[in-house]
This record gives sequence, C-alpha cells and structure tokens, in this order.
Amino acid sequence: MSERARGTVEMTVAMVILGTIGWFVVLSGQPVLTLVFWRCIFGAAALLVVCAGLGVLRGILDRRVLLYSALGGVAIVINWLLLFGSYSRASIAVATAVYSTQPFILVGLGVLFLSERLTATKLMWLGLAFAGMVLIVQAKPDVGYVGTDYLTGILMAFGAAFFYALTALFTKKLTGTPPHLIALIQVCIGIVMLLPFADLSKLPTDAGTWGTLAVLGIFYTGLMFTLQYGAIQKLPTHLTGSIYFVYPVVAIVVDVLAFGHRLHLAQVAGAAAILIAAAGMNLGWSLRRAAAPKTVAPAVE
Repeated sequence: MSERARGTVEMTVAMVILGTIGWFVVLSGQPVLTLVFWRCIFGAAALLVVCAGLGVLRGILDRRVLLYSALGGVAIVINWLLLFGSYSRASIAVATAVYSTQPFILVGLGVLFLSERLTATKLMWLGLAFAGMVLIVQAKPDVGYVGTDYLTGILMAFGAAFFYALTALFTKKLTGTPPHLIALIQVCIGIVMLLPFADLSKLPTDAGTWGTLAVLGIFYTGLMFTLQYGAIQKLPTHLTGSIYFVYPVVAIVVDVLAFGHRLHLAQVAGAAAILIAAAGMNLGWSLRRAAAPKTVAPAVE
C-alpha cells in the first residue's frame, strides 16, 4: 500500500471514530467534567506511549513549545467541555454542524493576529455559513429529543468552535514540533486544569464506568490522534481537508440512527449551508477560477 493510500485510510478511520464520539458521550451518562478529566488522564497515558515509541520526548521541550502547547491545551479542554455539553442540548447533529464553523473563526483570528488577508471569496463563504447559522438558530428543536436548551446548546457548540480555532492558532506557532508531543502536553494541561474540580473522593466503583472513561481516553484520544496526525504527515493538505467532512456526515447519521433525531427542513438547509461553506473554505473553491487547494487544520475533538 502506498503512503498516500495508507494516509487516506488512516484519516478516514480517524474521522469515522470522531463522528461517533457524540454518541459515546451521550450514551455514557457521565458528567461532562468527569468525562473530560479522565479523557485527559487516559489520553495522556496513551500519548506518552506513542511519543516514547516515536522518540520525540528528548531535546525539543523548550519554553516556546511549552508555552504555546499549554495555551492550546487550555483552549482545547474548554473546547471539549463546551462541545460535549452541547450534545444533550441541541442534539449531536446540530451541534456538529454549528461546530463546523471553526474554519471561519480561524480565518477571522488570522486576519486579526496573523495579518492574513480577507478575500472576497472568503467573505462569500463566511456569508453562506452565517446564513446557515441563522436557519439553525431559528428552527424549532425536535420535541422528541433529549435536548433541554436548544439555543444554549448552539451557543456552546459555537463557543467550542471558537476555542478550537484558538488551539489551531497556537499550534500554528509550533511548526516543526511533533504533533503527538503537542497533544500530549495539551492533555497534561487538561489534567492540571480540571484536577481542582474533580471529585476524587467518589471514584467510579464499577468496571463499566472505568471502561467508558478508558475508551474515551485511549480510543477516542490516543488512537484517533495517532491516526489523524499520521495521516496529515502522509497526505496533501487538500485531501486531508476533504476527508475531514466524513466526520460531520458520520455524526449526523449516528444521531439519526442511534437516537432517532430527525432534522427539520430549516436545520437540514442550515447544516448543508455550513458544511458547503466550510468545504469551499477548506478546499479553496472559487466562483471565478479554480484555486489552488488550501485547508486549515482539521478538527480535533
């Protein structure tokens, strides 16, 4: 199997795994803070093994790497807390669609802090995504779903997208640093952040709960990160960006099949507008001419 084919398989598998994380979070029945804290614990253990195996723990932990990785760690942990919390309020499908606005937030941050140029094409895709957001916000939630606060869920998903974009912005400062090492530092920061809020006096007593927490950390963090980062190193950026859209499609299908949640017409239109706009932004689509493919970093939940 060629490097490109192997990378395509790795990226596709990683996005399928990522697409099922909402189902796992809702079905686990665990408080969001508990899930994120133990995700960091088990994820750190898994990533430590990966980093040790790749030999990336020696000689590159300078102050700059630690600073930007730590800032990214704060942002990614807040991202997880908000995104996981949004699932039970707005539904997995709607939350994932809103979360897919992250490329536009990253573009805005790039304009503000990296002196990047905002083109007419980017503004067009931004306008389409905004129209999709308006459609989703104005839609009535499905009363048959477990959601309890639709608008709050949408705001939480959008907040999660914002903090992911911050993570990507800090990661841009670490070009050349092994991404597995960045992820390891980030989850270690998460442990430090959430430790004061974790009730360690009431640890889970059954094997099922521990298994749930271990799967979230090892499978949904360690394995998924390893597959995704390995694929990014093998694939051209435009192909990585296009395979990313396996994630929201899988998440929406899982929401329909696992929970019977059907999107209303306005929600379908809004989600489609956001995903089309995100694809156009990621892949460099232009109405005037074929543009060289571009992408931003794919989402990591």
